[in-house]
Amino acid sequence: MHFTRRVIFLAALIFITFSCRNSSRSELKLTQVKQVPAKKEDPSSLYGIPADSFDLVQGHIKNNEFISGILLQHGVTPQEIDKAVKGSITVFDVRNVRSGNKYILYCDRDNARAKYLVYEHNPTTCYVFSFNDSVNITCFRKEIRHEVEFASGTIETSLWDAMIGHGLRPSLVAGLSDLFAWSVDFFGLQTGDSFKVIYEELFIGDQSLGTGRIYGASFTSNGATVNAIPFIQNNEESYFNSDGNSLKKAFLKAPLQFYRITSRFSASRMHPILRIRRPHFGVDYAAPVGTPVHSIGDGRVTLVGMDNGAGRIVRIQHNSVYATTYMHLSSFAEGIKAGVHVKQNDVIGFVGSSGLATGPHLDFRIYMNGSPVDPLKVDAPPVEPVSPENLERFGKEKSVILSLLETIDL
Repeated sequence: MHFTRRVIFLAALIFITFSCRNSSRSELKLTQVKQVPAKKEDPSSLYGIPADSFDLVQGHIKNNEFISGILLQHGVTPQEIDKAVKGSITVFDVRNVRSGNKYILYCDRDNARAKYLVYEHNPTTCYVFSFNDSVNITCFRKEIRHEVEFASGTIETSLWDAMIGHGLRPSLVAGLSDLFAWSVDFFGLQTGDSFKVIYEELFIGDQSLGTGRIYGASFTSNGATVNAIPFIQNNEESYFNSDGNSLKKAFLKAPLQFYRITSRFSASRMHPILRIRRPHFGVDYAAPVGTPVHSIGDGRVTLVGMDNGAGRIVRIQHNSVYATTYMHLSSFAEGIKAGVHVKQNDVIGFVGSSGLATGPHLDFRIYMNGSPVDPLKVDAPPVEPVSPENLERFGKEKSVILSLLETIDL
């Protein structure tokens, strides 16, 4: 597989700026930028504390360990701890301390007493316990750096292998698959299919926090290319193809991700257990036990329970025309019962092998006006396209995104 990935320096960098929340206008600007070296944290001043004036003691919160116990071991009195905790309860509740998280003690070099404790609550937020001139807790937020990057690749086995095997993060794989979930059949990918994507990666110092927004993408499968153009309409950003139609459709292409089809829709299939020929009005997706199964569209659950050879089953009525069935589940998702309403992509159950099944898989079926139809051939209509009054603005933003995508080599 050929794969490229590069950060955009000395190239066109996208800035999307949004006007006030009461306006649906957006503006996309293109500018030339130079490489800016990553901002390095000054080792002599960590979290706003002159670190070179103290002895540093680092550790991680153990199971059932408390901040107070750590401080008591380093010379802080119970009265000081109580004053800091009670006086700063609106800043941080120490009951929310998480085991496994890192802390740093800043200890006086003369008597080893802790003057500060920094608790790293998450990658972006720290809390500084001060027992110096003042006794309190303050919040310290790290600066997040945004870098815009290009990536492209050609498929040999699967989108997951193509991206994860070459250093891209799972969050980007999930984002790209979600983006094209209504337009690309990821179970029908062929060798030679390809993708291009412009996205941002978030950093604190040199540590990556993962991927952020996708600024534009294209996916070529079976000789057809679908572009994804972000655009704000009615105060909400969504993705549209080159014609201004929403990439989001009434139904997802499939109810689960990244697994293979083992049996297709057929009027006469040899049943693997009964060893007789009979119709198979669904598509079987092989997947490990426990794989989440998603509703392909909004609807009302009409059946949850056991159904003989179908095993554990969920049925959903989407509208007056379409209904779907999800069979052989190992269990149902929390809250899924007859009568509840679900949204597109909600988890409704988990792959299993209940009923007549030779192994874990999902038997997925779609009914149109009560009659079974091939799930792989249903072409659900898109949701609201770009409105006529926004077409001119969409055209300008589309031309910028497509121009950038053309600069990416496969």
